Amino acid sequence: MKILCLDDEPLALKMLEMCVKQAKPDADVLAFDDQDELLEEAEKNGGCDIAFLDIHMRGMNGVEVAKRLKNSNPKMNIIFVTGFSEYKGDAMDMKASGYIMKPVTKEDVERELSDLRFPIIPKSNALLRVQCFGNFDVFTPNGEHVRFERSKSKEVFAYLVHRHGSSCTTKELFAAIFEDEPYEEKLQNLLQTYIYAMIKSLKAVGAESAVVRSYNALAVNVDVLDCDYYRFQELDAGAVNAYETEYMSQYSWADFLYNGY
Repeated sequence: MKILCLDDEPLALKMLEMCVKQAKPDADVLAFDDQDELLEEAEKNGGCDIAFLDIHMRGMNGVEVAKRLKNSNPKMNIIFVTGFSEYKGDAMDMKASGYIMKPVTKEDVERELSDLRFPIIPKSNALLRVQCFGNFDVFTPNGEHVRFERSKSKEVFAYLVHRHGSSCTTKELFAAIFEDEPYEEKLQNLLQTYIYAMIKSLKAVGAESAVVRSYNALAVNVDVLDCDYYRFQELDAGAVNAYETEYMSQYSWADFLYNGY
């Protein structure tokens, strides 16, 4: 679990960071006194789960920061921290997970973490965290992006995730990736190149077993994926609340699945 803390007052930030670490000693807690640096971290490593944000800051206030964070990750739990009660209405308008009045205590943090808007229930054996709602993306368990050498190799993996563990023949993959192109040898060989590149990228992060290969067919191993789409199908509350009509939005073959749900 990764938790971000933001306050432009050094002493207040140190207190917030200390309380969060005491309340959640196994979490990766990162503290920032600069709004842009926090946003850069969140965009670079999209696996952040929770952000504690001071509302009243110089420049970009906490509500504005929260809007930016929510744009990139609708499921991020935002907990506002402030010494000014008049900001509570702004915080609630953002559908924040929680609200803490300063001075922050360990007990305050524990209370908010126990009642998150989007509960975090990580799969202990997950090799990858997969985001299907919004743009498709793949992360390691510690929140780092999985880098695919080719965009089409990432699309191959997306289609396998979309199939939810069902075996997919090479010809079915070809139809999704190349759409109306003829099933000719040159493109068949190109597809094999994409598949090889996908496996190479997964192997680089220790997740090669996320794809099961058999003769002329591929499938994902759903047991090692922590995926919002799979949680949605299981009616997980956090995943259901996070779904906002977009699913793998960069791929045309995925448009139909929940469009207008």
